[in-house]
Amino acid sequence: MPKSLAYPLVIAWVLSGSWSLAQKAPDVAKLDPAMAVNKGADSNLDWYDVTTWGVEGRILPEQDRALWFDRLPSSAKSKVTSNVWNLSRDSAGMMVRFKSDSAAISVHYKVRKSNLAMPHMAATGVSGIDLYARDTDNKWKWVQVTKPATQEVQAEIISGLAPGFREYAAYLPLYNGIEFLKFGVAKGSKIEGLAPREKPIVFYGTSITHGACASRPGLVHTNILGRRLDMPIVNLGFSGNGRMDQAVGDYLVQVDAAAYVIDCLPNMQPADVTAKCIPLVKQIRATRPTTPILLVEDRRFTNDWITPAKHEFHTKNHAALRAAFDSLTQQGVGNLHYIEGDHLYGDDTEGATDASHANDLGFMRQANIFEPVLKQALGL
Repeated sequence: MPKSLAYPLVIAWVLSGSWSLAQKAPDVAKLDPAMAVNKGADSNLDWYDVTTWGVEGRILPEQDRALWFDRLPSSAKSKVTSNVWNLSRDSAGMMVRFKSDSAAISVHYKVRKSNLAMPHMAATGVSGIDLYARDTDNKWKWVQVTKPATQEVQAEIISGLAPGFREYAAYLPLYNGIEFLKFGVAKGSKIEGLAPREKPIVFYGTSITHGACASRPGLVHTNILGRRLDMPIVNLGFSGNGRMDQAVGDYLVQVDAAAYVIDCLPNMQPADVTAKCIPLVKQIRATRPTTPILLVEDRRFTNDWITPAKHEFHTKNHAALRAAFDSLTQQGVGNLHYIEGDHLYGDDTEGATDASHANDLGFMRQANIFEPVLKQALGL
């Protein structure tokens, strides 16, 4: 048929209502039930408030907080920048541990912010609760994550669990805060809250440390490493604001850490690195003379192979950090370790969501590079 005849027929077909985009759009949840939002929690459960036994990732828990789930204590509000303070109210890196024999696990929580997702990061990562459990070999394995559609979520995370009294770990939202958090189990089931462990690995960094853009909280490299090393983690990633600040250092040194990981270069220029790295390390050393400190180069943008200015920026940033590390070593600062950045996301350009922020593959690759250096530093 000639195009001149075909086009009017198509237009007439659409206008007649014989064809409609709205009518043809499938309800994906009906086609695939796993795509639906969470199943509502049973009405006949025993609920347990996690504040009665504690959450890992809250530094200095004995100090007052604006909200119980804030990462920094209230005193930080007047000392760190307003951006750092606001970002510190996200629950990134926090993790709740408990044991239960319930055949189903439910959760009731409310997030602080109404924006549950970001354009490049799913609601499961921004605002979800991510559940893991130990298997019969005592290894952590993933169970299920919530799929929040509202600020307040009261939902069954999973049911049909195999019999057994096992340990669970629930990671809290990465880019949202928590107002309250409870777990629900079947009446008559056992549940035992597990207190936070001591001597965490403390990560101080940028949006990547903060968790952008993991699909769910358990897949940030910091949390992957916590499971692999079976150690508590403190995540002090502040999106766009990880800048080796002395005010943040004042809180780092108050934590009895197993190790400090300083990963701030993505938010810094080479001149900033030169000016601020050595003072921060010396600030930590003045209070924590033997605790391992790891300095991390910034990852390369995954498209820096075709963006020369970005490639040059990373190269200069790396050189500035290496010079600071060498100077500190020559000055006799001990137990100082170094992680290069060139291969943190891999070499195939597939490790990031938007060139800058890791996807799940990029986070796994980072964990693979961090792990042996941390093990050596910790004597594991």
